[in-house]
Amino acid sequence: MRPIRSALSTLLASAVLATSLTGCQVGDAEQETGEIVIGADLELSGAAAQVGKAYQRALELKIEQVNNSGVLAGRKVRLDVKDNRSDASESLRNIGDFTANPVISAIIMGGCNECAIGAAKTVNDKRVPTIALAPAGAVSSPAVERRYMFKLAPNADDNSAAIVAELERKQRKKVALLHTDDSYGREGEDTLRGELEKADIELVATRSVKTTDTEVGQAVRALTGAKPDTLIVWTPAEQAVLATSSAQEASYPGELFFDAAAAGELFIGGDTPSTGNATMVFTQTMVIDDVIATTPAKAARKQWFRDYTARFGGYYGFSSFAADAIQLILDAATKVGISGDVPNRDGIRNLLETAQADGLSGPIRMTPDNHSGLMPQALTLLVARGGRWRLAG
Repeated sequence: MRPIRSALSTLLASAVLATSLTGCQVGDAEQETGEIVIGADLELSGAAAQVGKAYQRALELKIEQVNNSGVLAGRKVRLDVKDNRSDASESLRNIGDFTANPVISAIIMGGCNECAIGAAKTVNDKRVPTIALAPAGAVSSPAVERRYMFKLAPNADDNSAAIVAELERKQRKKVALLHTDDSYGREGEDTLRGELEKADIELVATRSVKTTDTEVGQAVRALTGAKPDTLIVWTPAEQAVLATSSAQEASYPGELFFDAAAAGELFIGGDTPSTGNATMVFTQTMVIDDVIATTPAKAARKQWFRDYTARFGGYYGFSSFAADAIQLILDAATKVGISGDVPNRDGIRNLLETAQADGLSGPIRMTPDNHSGLMPQALTLLVARGGRWRLAG
């Protein structure tokens, strides 16, 4: 990494990193050696490989920063990565291996909704705290049945509320919806229907696509044929780009609204609108260079954005959730303490359940009744402008 930083920004980043590990007791002899091992079940090949690789980069960068900072008093963090090939059955095998390994302190799962939902019983039965980066509500709810499963990703009901509030402000009356035919896509359709009905906005057409589909043109043409003034796209980033291109080919004149799942690269390809007729709900981290660092948390987000872009040449929207998952696990692990190489998994779980942080993604709050930590206040509106995403307004 070759970023050019001022002494002040370096000092600030170090201070934020050190103070974020609130439970680290640097004088504790039992924490002076050994490793904290975190398992990572990620989509490194298959349909979701792009986001899975972005998660891996973010996890490795965050761990490198923690290890180099010295805040763990001699201990090091190690990431044990397994590729689930974007397949729920392979993911479950990986989770079985991780839960059987006594040195694993916790597990981080990638963006595959069905993978995380399918693994919930195993991580509960084996009592291994797990943070999934998948957005579906069923990943972490109901909390009473997901005691060891937590989630860091935008929530469908929060996304729907933000989208419909903006549509209402713009006095839109007719919308169409393209969504994935998976748990998160169906959840999106349900929550949007409820919000649109309250706002007296008509949902004139819906179409679903498989998460593995690489052609969405037929579905988009059917939706634009219903002549909505807004097309809502509730798909991952790769399909959102395809949908945008298909809408342009159909000469669709209306607005495009993207759910947070569409957040991918910061810089937008040539097929995505460069004007303000494309809007996305996401966190400020995606556009943090548009934000003034008025708080330590915002300063930390700006530093993370710079570090990630300096290392990898660009930014991927969901990377901040991976880094926050590492931070929450380390906060909990250092508070409960570690005896030798045997992690206190129950202690980590208990602390995750009441975790509070001003994370890189925004405010995070976990409770015994809510294992999905991202607060609605973390979400904002972004617009496509000048070849990249920018803060709306």
